[in-house]
Amino acid sequence: MTPSSPLRHIQSLPTWLVGRVAARGRDLVAEALAPEGLKLMHHAVLAAVAEYGPVTQADLGRRLSVDPKDMVGILNHLQAAGCVLRAPDPADRRKNAVTVTPEGAALLARCAALGEAANAEFLAPLSPGERRQLVALLTRLHEG
Repeated sequence: MTPSSPLRHIQSLPTWLVGRVAARGRDLVAEALAPEGLKLMHHAVLAAVAEYGPVTQADLGRRLSVDPKDMVGILNHLQAAGCVLRAPDPADRRKNAVTVTPEGAALLARCAALGEAANAEFLAPLSPGERRQLVALLTRLHEG
């Protein structure tokens, strides 16, 4: 009996497969968002500002696990694009509170539609039932 290929073994591991599949999914969504001038993390930060705003930069960083220096760059990009506003936080004027602008909300809506389309393309090989099952299983692994 011939031993299995070491590479084939690694490539059959769930962790390998999940990583490869995740990379493909991220690439599809990133390609969909690129024409709007956003990267994946810009989209996540904009969504968090829309959901939690007004929110401090530090709170955004903690909620999304983004380094403060990186958060400043992301917010600079979003502010230059007219998507967010930073102003002194009324509760602590030493901090900035970030809010989404109407332009940012419109961009977020367009990006949500683009992300949904990219995810539909990503999941196209699966039936609707398989899609629901995949999401349920991934959610269990994520929460586990």
